[in-house]
Amino acid sequence: MRQLLSGVLAALSLVAALGFRRFAKRSGDRFFDYFTAAFLLLAANGVALGLATPNAERSLPLYALRLAAFTLILVAIWDKNRS
Repeated sequence: MRQLLSGVLAALSLVAALGFRRFAKRSGDRFFDYFTAAFLLLAANGVALGLATPNAERSLPLYALRLAAFTLILVAIWDKNRS
């Protein structure tokens, strides 16, 4: 069940990344490029979780992937709202 849910997480993150990429091409806004990169990292995290052992989600490399993705989202919001 864990592998199935990790696969669903990876697939849906990839779909979101493709949607944000389409918005980025259409609008030319960097905001969507940041979100594309963040969701690609989350998709990679889902694949890694599916291939790892059950307790691996607490490991440093997987935590670093999630941290990088959420940091990119925060950077996108900051970049969009700066004067």
